[in-house]
Amino acid sequence: MSYVQHVEQFHGLPVLTFPPYADPTDLPDAGAVAWRLHCGPYASDERADSCWRRFTGSVDLGKVRALVFGSPWYDGEGGSGPRELIELSSRFTGLEALFLGDLEDEEAMISTIALDDLAEILDAFPGLRELAVRGGDGLRFPVTGHERLRVLRVESGGLPPRAAAGIAAASLPSLERLELWLGDEDYGGGTTAEDLAPLLAGVGKPALRHLGLQNGPRQDELAAALASAPVVRRLTSLSLSMGTLGDEGAEALLTGQSLAHLRKLDLSHHFLSQDMMLRIWTELEPQGVRVNLMARREEEAERFPELGTGRCRYVAVGE
Repeated sequence: MSYVQHVEQFHGLPVLTFPPYADPTDLPDAGAVAWRLHCGPYASDERADSCWRRFTGSVDLGKVRALVFGSPWYDGEGGSGPRELIELSSRFTGLEALFLGDLEDEEAMISTIALDDLAEILDAFPGLRELAVRGGDGLRFPVTGHERLRVLRVESGGLPPRAAAGIAAASLPSLERLELWLGDEDYGGGTTAEDLAPLLAGVGKPALRHLGLQNGPRQDELAAALASAPVVRRLTSLSLSMGTLGDEGAEALLTGQSLAHLRKLDLSHHFLSQDMMLRIWTELEPQGVRVNLMARREEEAERFPELGTGRCRYVAVGE
């Protein structure tokens, strides 16, 4: 399956790509859809400016609840973000959700989608409730955080450890769901449990109920840290999916603190043995924990055999 596709639903709303030549009278109510701004992977700046002018001139911006930005605002060429949006923040008075970097595999490698410091976006929209970003190159997150953000998702093939550490340390008192795709070290990843220490300790995010530390090459290490992490006690769901989890990490989870309070445990795309899978089901399912163990993977031979004869695990989304 492909994990990197255009979003079809966002913030509980169907996503509608703004038709640049549409009759304004044919458009839906501004708050009924998540508006997607996307001009194609090879759109010029002039075409993007025209698309933006038509959108802001045709739609009641005060009613817009959700926006999704694709190309060329985020095209892997080092763009600085939707500057136009920030400049018109006073008109987007009802904006609740924002998705940055909505590009598919065919349009840009996820590791090349350039982001930036998210401080300006968060400052410009104090009422924002949901923020999703795809990419990671150049991403930074302010430790000052945000008062009202409830959902934060970062989809990355290589999340910079500095960005992950910023999110872990950020003050997000309303945050209920956090999903981080950590990504491959070859593409800018490398986040460790130590980088996530404030998050694992339960600091700064008292409302957190779902935690996803996904697509990581160090899932066994993270599982061992989660086995005693205070944050787990307040969760209703936990995900270590899309990564390299093996028997060592699963053993740590099973022998650590109780997971019986969880409703869901997502371990899909893993490298567990059949015996360990059976053990997980046997121990957790009777306690009411719904466990996802789909997409079992086999370790592959090293890409460059001349450098060794070992086996390797791989994340679901890298380049």
